[in-house]
Amino acid sequence: MSLFSVLSVSASGMAAQRTRATLLAENLANAETTRTPEGGPYRRKDAVFISEPAAPFGEVFQSALGAGGTGVRVAEIIEDPREPEKRYQPGHPDADADGYVAFPRINPAEDMVDLMGAARGYQANVAAITAVKDMIHRSIELLR
Repeated sequence: MSLFSVLSVSASGMAAQRTRATLLAENLANAETTRTPEGGPYRRKDAVFISEPAAPFGEVFQSALGAGGTGVRVAEIIEDPREPEKRYQPGHPDADADGYVAFPRINPAEDMVDLMGAARGYQANVAAITAVKDMIHRSIELLR
């Protein structure tokens, strides 16, 4: 695997973790949203990752060189299929006839931990890119 392939793998990881962090921040911001344009409470969203060749021509390089890297991308964004959490709040404008309000099933503590994981994944990819950049720089210095 070349150093440039490593850069491509890390860049794809950074993009995927950025999308995940954006979704987690959106979940946290909408933890109490009871009404959306689609109707009903906000639905928690999560990113599904899949692996893919590190470069657009990755499959050709893998077959020619016998090795290559795989990156990651967001395959889809899924919404929580569970029923909303019902809370008894008869004075709420979105309360049903029995006085219950549908709230999103979002656990802020869980999403904060996931957000920290996404930030650490992003930082790990930045560290890998920095290491590769340093290796390339040192290689150029040796060739002078």
